[in-house]
Amino acid sequence: MTIHEASERYSIPIEILKEYESWGLCGEVKKVMGAWQYDEEDIKRLSMIMTLHDLGFDNEEVSLYMQLMLQGESTKAERMRMIAKKRDNTLDEIHFKQKQLDRLDYLKFNMQRARKAD
Repeated sequence: MTIHEASERYSIPIEILKEYESWGLCGEVKKVMGAWQYDEEDIKRLSMIMTLHDLGFDNEEVSLYMQLMLQGESTKAERMRMIAKKRDNTLDEIHFKQKQLDRLDYLKFNMQRARKAD
């Protein structure tokens, strides 16, 4: 699959694909007759990269995670630590947002109560 086909099929901008290639994370990508060719393993890695971005990993974290993943099972514990840290941060954000919602509901309740009293 060429870079254009991968871009179209998976809705990934070509610039992003070229950036991933520059990271050296698409180890199996080959240049054939002037066009990059992606195999199934490359697509799986790109899918993982997209998933990590969707989960809030920044480019540096994605790069580190993918480099660790390419090193194999010996890095599984480090990758699990990265995922656990991201999960903990996400839970902290959720709890903070819940507190904000509680405060907003309190303000709304007080405004509605004051309106009824008028």
